[in-house]
Amino acid sequence: MKSILYILVLLFCLFTVKAQHGKVMDDLSLTSKVLKGERKFAVYLPPDYETSSRSYPVLYLLHGYTDDHTGWVQFGEVLQIADKAINSGSATSMIIVMPDADTGLPGYTNAISGKWDYENFFFEELMPHVEEHFRIKKNKRFRAIAGLSMGGGGTFLYALHRPDLFSSAAPLSAWMGPQNLEEMQQFAERENMKFNAEDLEKFLDKNNPLRLVDQMEAKDLNSVRWYIDCGDDDFLYEGNSLMHIKMRDKKINHEFRIRNGGHTWTYWRTALPTVLSFISDHFHQN
Repeated sequence: MKSILYILVLLFCLFTVKAQHGKVMDDLSLTSKVLKGERKFAVYLPPDYETSSRSYPVLYLLHGYTDDHTGWVQFGEVLQIADKAINSGSATSMIIVMPDADTGLPGYTNAISGKWDYENFFFEELMPHVEEHFRIKKNKRFRAIAGLSMGGGGTFLYALHRPDLFSSAAPLSAWMGPQNLEEMQQFAERENMKFNAEDLEKFLDKNNPLRLVDQMEAKDLNSVRWYIDCGDDDFLYEGNSLMHIKMRDKKINHEFRIRNGGHTWTYWRTALPTVLSFISDHFHQN
């Protein structure tokens, strides 16, 4: 009788642990000196965060154009997907940070005007802020980045600019930005930016992921684990495919996935569990 009772209690405890839920705080903010104002961000905390005292790996998860820090929360269902992946054991417990890059000027680059340095804000203010206020492990091995569309381009950009900071990068349906001077001029006009051809060309050299891969050493590129995913019906398939070809020609280790789907939240929600598993593989001890 005692053994049966013990088993029942054990099963109840296991069920209770597996049924634990994380939480999302989607109205957090910090004061930015770089961007001269308050900047919003959201944070997902894993199910065991409140009951432990340990530090956690972190994923910086970037939204797309016209969304903000709540995009992955509202449309991407990050809470439910991350909870399920962690509780099932397919992903390790992690903190997920989701910044807002669509208030002011949209995008993850430093603006060509020099008046909106979002990339500087991300590295100099946002990362230090969240890694001090939450129990986050502060080294490359336990830091990853991912994002969709404009955020996929931001994922490439940040991991290429700072391969010393990220162990893994998972761009989804990435927008690579303008690919040549003509496209850049069209983009500048659409965003009411007036600059000469020389400034635009310099901007492309510094912020176009396809150009950056050409410029970088293979050893630096291979210090990051890459997972590139784009739907077969996605209008951004060409840039993602070109990145795969460039990386393959340069012998850069990476995963490249073309799945059924388009440029939609349905596609990205199905991508996120695999992303969480992929980055977790490197968080774990070998």
